[in-house]
Amino acid sequence: MRTLGLLCCALVLLACEKPKEQPAADTTAAMAPAPAPAPAPISLADVAGKWTMRVMPENSDSAVLTYEMVADSNGFTMNFPKRKPVKAKVTASGDSLVAEAGPYESMLRKGIQVKTNSVLRLKDGKLEGTTIAHYETKGPDTVRTLHTEGTKAQ
Repeated sequence: MRTLGLLCCALVLLACEKPKEQPAADTTAAMAPAPAPAPAPISLADVAGKWTMRVMPENSDSAVLTYEMVADSNGFTMNFPKRKPVKAKVTASGDSLVAEAGPYESMLRKGIQVKTNSVLRLKDGKLEGTTIAHYETKGPDTVRTLHTEGTKAQ
């Protein structure tokens, strides 16, 4: 009988015991925003045609140079006013076009040779990006960062 009494007490104690707390569920993955889709890759075919290009100082919207650019499967040809055309080697990398040109006589610094490196992206129908100009001078190489923007000719 004693055993039965002890067994009944043990069952009552087990029944009254608080349940173990479950660990909180990890909801951070469900609440995190979906990652932004990767930008669509670009090719030279996407920008083929004639473009009117404007070159501005890095922190200004006043153009210091305007020229026509022709894009085709071979790269870019920059047609500066009263100058021979300048060819640029262009490669596509993800959503960007990377263009290298020069050396050629600078339009901004008369009589000085320049090499340019540009990174352009197609945004809302415009080509936009940054151009780094490396001027060949007798002293150290002079570098200038410019903003470049182009609209397609109709």
